[in-house]
Amino acid sequence: MKKLLLSILSLLLPMLASAYDIAVENEDGKTVYYNYINDGAELEVTCKSSYSSDRYSGDVNIPEEVTYMSRTRKVTSIGESAFESCIGLTSVTIPNSVTTIGDKAFRYCTGLTSVHITDIVAWCKISFDYDYGYSNPLSYAHHLFLNGEEIKDLVIPNSVTTIEQCAFQGCSGLTSVTIPNSVKSIGMIAFANCASLTSVTIPNSVTTIGDGVFEHCTGLTSVTIGNSVTTIGQSAFYECTNLTSVTIPNSVTTIGRSAFYRCYALTSATIPNSVTTIGNRAFSGCRVLTSVISKMETPCSIDADCFDQDVFYNATLYVPEGTTEKYKSTDYWSKFLFIEEGEPGGSVTPDPKKCATPTISYANKEIAFSCDTEGVEYHYTITDTDIKSDVAGRISLSATYEISVYVTKSGYNNSDVATAILVWTSAEFTETTPAGSSVKAPTESIPVLISSRDGNLLVKSEMEGQSVSVYTLDGKALGSSKVKGGQAIIATNLPKGTIVVVKVGERSVKIAI
Repeated sequence: MKKLLLSILSLLLPMLASAYDIAVENEDGKTVYYNYINDGAELEVTCKSSYSSDRYSGDVNIPEEVTYMSRTRKVTSIGESAFESCIGLTSVTIPNSVTTIGDKAFRYCTGLTSVHITDIVAWCKISFDYDYGYSNPLSYAHHLFLNGEEIKDLVIPNSVTTIEQCAFQGCSGLTSVTIPNSVKSIGMIAFANCASLTSVTIPNSVTTIGDGVFEHCTGLTSVTIGNSVTTIGQSAFYECTNLTSVTIPNSVTTIGRSAFYRCYALTSATIPNSVTTIGNRAFSGCRVLTSVISKMETPCSIDADCFDQDVFYNATLYVPEGTTEKYKSTDYWSKFLFIEEGEPGGSVTPDPKKCATPTISYANKEIAFSCDTEGVEYHYTITDTDIKSDVAGRISLSATYEISVYVTKSGYNNSDVATAILVWTSAEFTETTPAGSSVKAPTESIPVLISSRDGNLLVKSEMEGQSVSVYTLDGKALGSSKVKGGQAIIATNLPKGTIVVVKVGERSVKIAI
């Protein structure tokens, strides 16, 4: 009886070990194993068997389609654990026909050094290590290569718009990464602990660098940040101990807490005029900072531990011309013992000053301009949007004027362009309006001047209590206020150039922030 059982088991073992439906040899001689899926209409890559000696090794190129017994089927999936523990696997090419990569598909592939992913546009589940899936078809999922691989070169396809949190965390062998212009945000700790990564360029398409994105990337020496980034998350470059310099573009408004904490090799940091918030300990531990170049015309508030005491006492703080007293009177910026105007070396060939941005006002049927820079010449354009040409029998007049102005002065750079929209609205008359008030009759029109500066919308009107609301182009409410003391201010915190809809009373107009 025992002999019979052993004989049966010996016959069953090959069948029990087999994990595939068909095996097909590629043109390069490498055999890839597949299972039928979707009622036999498509194929899924799988392993040969459960024995480690039968695992894939070397370079594996997964084809888009496979012909077997004169039938051609697309390869649309990489199955669960398909390459798990393939320690001899060195590289994999995944075609754009693949829409699903199963759980643990590449777990413990300790020899994997290269993964080439072609222009995938329909990933619906990606999980290279732990049992995390992600349904966004244009994202790299959580823990995509977490600690399981030694990827050296990574090229992200240009269909990807989001690199999710933890996507490449702990890829200690990763030396270079190419991020395409399709990517708009990089999630928290996406590249954390990638100790071999030496340089990275964040493209202009990216607007947000998440918390801890490059923390503990101890090999990182240089970073290029695209000019659309508005937020550098907290601890974004935490303990990047070999980072020597960083220039933050003039799009960034927020530098998060501990963003450059313990960047021991950082000798220079440039802070643009766009920054409004710097978190505590942002540059703490940067012990060899010798120059801090601030381009902020009005210094934002910082905490006492934003910089180390050694930096306050020994580094040079470079500030815009004419702003030294502002910095000396602002908490903790005033702790810098050495403050100079201009930039390092700027005293040799100083940059010309820039004219202040003018302001636009309206009163007594006149448009007026003013500027903090004295002796300037104004250059304006006023467009009447009521100018029409048509064949209709009725003409609707909206009485809208678009105004733009900039100023020039000899020896100065031209100012930025200021814009505003002048419209007329009907007077609001309510039951609560007291008799004899200055409110105009409902048949009269009220002039309203709408302008924007530093992300804030400013509405000036003669109508006290007039309602003002701001919306995105798709109708999302951004804020509302009422005219008080002749004006209403609504903060939007939107990027420069964003178009919004401003509703004043019953009138609605579009304006760029």
